Amino acid sequence: MNSEIELRDHLFVGPLRRSVNNASKVAGSIHDDATATKLGFRGGTVAGSIHLELFPPILLKAFGQRWFERGTISMYFLNATTDREAVRAFVKEPPLDATDAQVEIWIERDGGMRVAEGTASVGSPDVPSALLRRPLDRFDAGDLRILGGLKVGDKFDECDAFLTRGSMADRMKVITEPLDWYTKPSPWGGAIATPATMVQLLYSQSIATLRGKLGQAVGLFGAIELRNINGPVRVEHPYRVGGSIVALGQSPKTEYMWFETALKEADGKHVAEMRMLLRFMKASSPKYRDAAAS
Repeated sequence: MNSEIELRDHLFVGPLRRSVNNASKVAGSIHDDATATKLGFRGGTVAGSIHLELFPPILLKAFGQRWFERGTISMYFLNATTDREAVRAFVKEPPLDATDAQVEIWIERDGGMRVAEGTASVGSPDVPSALLRRPLDRFDAGDLRILGGLKVGDKFDECDAFLTRGSMADRMKVITEPLDWYTKPSPWGGAIATPATMVQLLYSQSIATLRGKLGQAVGLFGAIELRNINGPVRVEHPYRVGGSIVALGQSPKTEYMWFETALKEADGKHVAEMRMLLRFMKASSPKYRDAAAS
């Protein structure tokens, strides 16, 4: 797999890959063709978390296996892609033998359109990541309708998080960049999580604890930062997950929420963390349609 990665003038260039929209059958979601096209997209979208899986083979070349222990990937999504649309990952080469380094990364469609951009790092670089340096108050929160039941500082109920071998086996059926460590013994013992399965652990159960406060609307990932603090995240290992909202706001087409979650051992030690921007489409919300009708 790594033999397909090229080094061109201090830039690692990944191979073209066709990321699979494995949530295309989830009716009413942004991944469903009918829903997505109604909201102005070209078709059901590939989740941004899936695009993150393009990077580990390149980050192994750039930073070595330490990236899974103390590495970060921080990505802001610019343009959605559809099922099996060809994309490619790019990673700038870090300084030789750097133990603490951060570099620019991005994803492009086959035609050159930039899909996402951000940073990747290892260790403790002295500069903030792409998302940590991004202003969270770019737009005035104003009168929120979809997210009106929430406020900055609200915490997610802490809950159990567990990644099964079955879930990993399902992911392996569609992943474009498989590593042996995802299903077989790794340098850390057992199998380890992919970026997309890390996102699921750090997102799904946490956001579910807010469902009663969220207005009905179609959501999509706007940005994701994954941090391996004492990694890697292991398969078939019990964790606890919790977090809180760090910003709320709206743009002309969306209401949005920035939040942080942490995956912890039973003793409270952080194994991984995530910062996420979750957008909710105004055009999909009854609260906006009802207001327009009145």
